[in-house]
Amino acid sequence: MPRARDPRDLQCTRRLEALASRQGWRRVAGCDEAGRGALLGPLYAAAVILDPAVRIPGIDDSKKLSPTERTALAAQIRKKALAFHVVAIPAEEVDALNVYEASRQAMIRAIENLDPRPDYVLTDAMPLATKGEDQVFHIPYSAIVHGDAQSVSIAAASILAKVERDARLQELARLYPQYQLDHNKGYGTAEHLEALARYGPCPEHRKTFQPVKDYLLPLFPFSGSA
Repeated sequence: MPRARDPRDLQCTRRLEALASRQGWRRVAGCDEAGRGALLGPLYAAAVILDPAVRIPGIDDSKKLSPTERTALAAQIRKKALAFHVVAIPAEEVDALNVYEASRQAMIRAIENLDPRPDYVLTDAMPLATKGEDQVFHIPYSAIVHGDAQSVSIAAASILAKVERDARLQELARLYPQYQLDHNKGYGTAEHLEALARYGPCPEHRKTFQPVKDYLLPLFPFSGSA
């Protein structure tokens, strides 16, 4: 059986955008999210339509880039893209929807706010359509596994979403220093779990996520016999 390709071995190019262009699509948007697996903070999604005539050197999967590289590239993307939009889904809405649906809804909201509107969409492995007729996504799209490591449009979206979310986590780190969010960005590191056990969850924690919900106080704690 052939070995599954490591996303670190994939090249981020305009190949997928060029393929869509040859099929007649003129405005190809890339879409990705950031913070899906975190225990704390909003989930972010971004959608980007890059200008085919303008090159932005260095765009790649945001996970492969340093914070300094991401910040510099995000400024270039915002300046040179044909359109972009970033959406945040707060922790309480992530809990209400579930994280998969929150990711899907965030991507759809980001895409729907693009101006000009895309005529084709590439996502990082996320199907946008559902079986319910009232929830069908009406723009043609492809969900690409490891898309942020292959498509410059998806990678550009991953950079914008990551930079926006990291900026918000820096703000939350000042509000809730006990969780050391400036280091862990809300993910379940050992230091974060230790703080969670010691201090309990804060309002920005995702209450339906393990192990956060293990530290929630019961609504009516048992107080012994009357």
